[in-house]
Amino acid sequence: MAVIVKYVVERKGEEVMTFSSKQEADAYDKMLDLADELVPLLAASKLLEESQQEELALYLAKEKDHLANVLKGKKPAPKPKAKPKSSD
Repeated sequence: MAVIVKYVVERKGEEVMTFSSKQEADAYDKMLDLADELVPLLAASKLLEESQQEELALYLAKEKDHLANVLKGKKPAPKPKAKPKSSD
């Protein structure tokens, strides 16, 4: 018999996602925590419906590193240009 360790992220008594590593589960849980914090900010704008607020909050939480750079005024790193193929 094999023993399998699973890490479950649970919200409001419901299983949201299952991971095989604690590190992945913790990262996902933190992302959901951030999304929960963003919802009231988005709700205060009164520009979006509740479901849209939640979806946007989740998207922004997933893109937190990019969002942080944008808010700090940093330019995105330039993408490396493809080298032209030589016709040898």
